[in-house]
Amino acid sequence: MNGQEAAPTRRGFSTPGELLTAPQVMARLQLGRSAAYDLLGTRQLARSPLGRARRIPTHALTDFIHTRLDQEAA
Repeated sequence: MNGQEAAPTRRGFSTPGELLTAPQVMARLQLGRSAAYDLLGTRQLARSPLGRARRIPTHALTDFIHTRLDQEAA
């Protein structure tokens, strides 16, 4: 492995850019704090604990958006 390759982790994340903070999710979804934390608390939006912090994988945000769009279309 050369010095430029990122080693995959247990869940397959390789770079910090693939994990979002709650405020980043709030900004991307244009939601307030309460609404964003409700999505996390009800597990409608998957999260990965990192110590005391919560991080949201970008694929979880994408999946959430696609699921909501599919529900709207049905």
